[in-house]
Order: sequence, then structure tokens, then C-alpha cells
Amino acid sequence: MTRPGTPADAIDGVIPGMVAEPSTVDEVGAFLEVASRDSLSVVPRGGGTKQGWGPPPTKVDMMLSTSRLNAVIAHRYGDLTATVQAGASLAAVNEQLAQHRQWIPLDPPLAERATIGGIVACNDSGPRRHRYGAPRDLIIGVEFARADGQLAKGGGIVVKNVAGYDLPRLMTGSFGSLSVIVSATFKLYPMTTASRTLVVALEGPLDLGALTADVLSSHLTPTALEFVTHPLRLMIRFESFPKAVDQQASHASAMFADRGFSAQVISGPDENVLWKEHTQPVWSGAGAVVKVSVLPTELASILQLLDSRVGPQNYAAAGRAGLAVFLVNVGGGGDAAAQSSAIQALRAALPVGRGSAVIVRGSPELRARTDVWGPAGDSLPLMRAVKRTFDPTGILNPGRGPGGL
Repeated sequence: MTRPGTPADAIDGVIPGMVAEPSTVDEVGAFLEVASRDSLSVVPRGGGTKQGWGPPPTKVDMMLSTSRLNAVIAHRYGDLTATVQAGASLAAVNEQLAQHRQWIPLDPPLAERATIGGIVACNDSGPRRHRYGAPRDLIIGVEFARADGQLAKGGGIVVKNVAGYDLPRLMTGSFGSLSVIVSATFKLYPMTTASRTLVVALEGPLDLGALTADVLSSHLTPTALEFVTHPLRLMIRFESFPKAVDQQASHASAMFADRGFSAQVISGPDENVLWKEHTQPVWSGAGAVVKVSVLPTELASILQLLDSRVGPQNYAAAGRAGLAVFLVNVGGGGDAAAQSSAIQALRAALPVGRGSAVIVRGSPELRARTDVWGPAGDSLPLMRAVKRTFDPTGILNPGRGPGGL
């Protein structure tokens, strides 16, 4: 099924020439075969929650939607694995898996709309990454359509070590530039029955660094260890069975008290609201949103840099305290030049190999003056070689990957 592109399908104002909506895996391959033959640029689309990531496209000949590929193909609850089509939303998949008290423990933003294919393609995750990892850590198998339309598989349907190329992980984080993912197989986890969150008010970034280090070196096993700025707070979540949760929360509270900090314990509906609104200050502002990854030991110094270079009133940040992966909204009064200056200052503090600052939301003016991805370092030649292997004619999401892949 195809239809003409409309303004509602536009990516940064670029309207696709056509929108293809295949209902089978074979149809995905057929559309790509045509695109390869006719040298048509193709942009895969799931729920559209990450369509603005990457530089604006110069043209989109074909938008390939996976919305009709939305089934749970197999739930092997005895093996704790499931195979899911790419167009299914994470929320819908977990609702079905919950019938056997299991789930894919991912909680990226907009999980009710974000699709399995998009989450894998962008390696997107949320607070529970601290305990369960990112999609790259949970995926064990993948089926995808190559640029020439041929279907291929990698990995398997059970959790085991295998030799050879790790295609599932290669496709994870490829941003639609290597293939079109049509299904993925994940290892699952049992659902928990109890939850508690401790919230600790902090004076400054050095307190955040110290308490985070204390938690990481302790015997505590939180599912999330997060921070949020303005006011600066540390949030630590425990999820397990009731007795274990109570013990962990009690031990954490005592540890914080020994260091002179008081922890507020939150549970029930209030806890659900807390986590639902956790990153809202970052996404609700009108500024540019940047995903920052640093060494955990450098988190405090990066927040101090933001305070000094951007000003506390001009940014909001939230994310993984234990992993030092977080989002920053850089306001700059809507001034693209000021936003660009702040992003360049961040990147200057992060030599290649020690971190990154990637623009995930920004105005066309900002993205015209500032590279979305930042320095790729010496990995770019290898990335280009992989791109040529999987997409030799360069039709998949052209120019929108790191280094213009």
C-alpha cells in the first residue's frame, strides 16, 4: 500500500514523495528492491517519536512505515524471550507480555508511541537502563531488510553466546542507515510486585557526584539512579518483591542520613506521577535538547560547566546519574547562536573517546550552524565501510547518520 506524502508526514518541512505502508515482511523487501533499482532515498518510520533526530533531510523519495507490522510474533515465556515486529509500540507489547508477568524492561520517553523498531534503531532507553541496560543489552535476534530488498536474520531466539558477527547489536543504534528492521527478539524479565523511590535534595553537583559514588560502591541494587536539576535532586528507585524493596529503601535512607542528607520516600500513585514527570522540564522547554554521555566520574564537573557557561536559569538537565547519560535543555532565549556556543563548550570539555553531546531536538537554524552528532573520531572510516557493505548505493536515511552517513 502506498499513498502520496502529506504535510503531516514531513520531516523538518520535507514532505515525502510517497509513503509506503507494507503489511508483510516480504512487502518491505519489495519496496526496498524498487527503491534500490530506481535510486530512491528511503527514510524508515515507526511511531515518529525520533523522526527529528539527525540533520534535516535534503529529500525523502519514500517514507517506509512499519505501522502495519505490529504483532508479537512469539512469546516464549518459558525461555523468557519474545519476538516482536518492528511497528508495535513498546507499551502495547508489554501489555501483552504482562499476561505472563513478563516484560521488556525499557522505558524510553513516549513509550506509548515509540515502536520496537525505532527504539532499537536509536538504542533509546530510560531510567531503568541503570539496572537492565539499553536495547543493545537486551536484543538477542533481529530480522531486517537490506537496501536491495533481500531479507536477512542475525542472532537467535534463545539467550546464548554465539560466534561471528553480532548483527542484532550492529543494527541497534544504526539510525535506519544500514537496513530496515522488521522484527527483533529480546530477552525478558519478570515483572516486579513492589516499588519505592527515594528523593534526596542536594546543594550542588559535588554532592551529586559523592552520593552517586556511594550508591555505586554499596550493596544496593536500584533499578534507576537518576538526577534532575533546578532544584538538584538524586532519585533512587528500588523494584522487587515488597520485603526486599523495604530493606533496600531503609538501608539507602540510613546511608544518606549518615552523610547528612534526608531522603523522602515515595510510593504508590505519587511515585508513578514522579517518574512520569521526571524528564518533563527537559522536553517541555522550547530550547534545544542535547543527549550528553560522559564518564561517570566527570558528571559533576560537566554540570558545573553548564552552571558557569550557560547559567542555571538557561538550562535543565535530567538523566542517569550512575551511567552519566542525560538530557540537557539549553534555552539560550531561543537564540541559536547561544545554544550553539553552549553545545560547543560541552563538546570541548569532552575529548573524543570520553563522551559526546548529540543534538536530539533543535531548530533548523541551530542544526545548520552546528553538527548534530559532533566529532566522530577515528571510528568514522570503519562506520563508512560498514555503511557501504549494507547500503552500497546510499539510499537508506542518506546523510542523516554520524559523519553524514
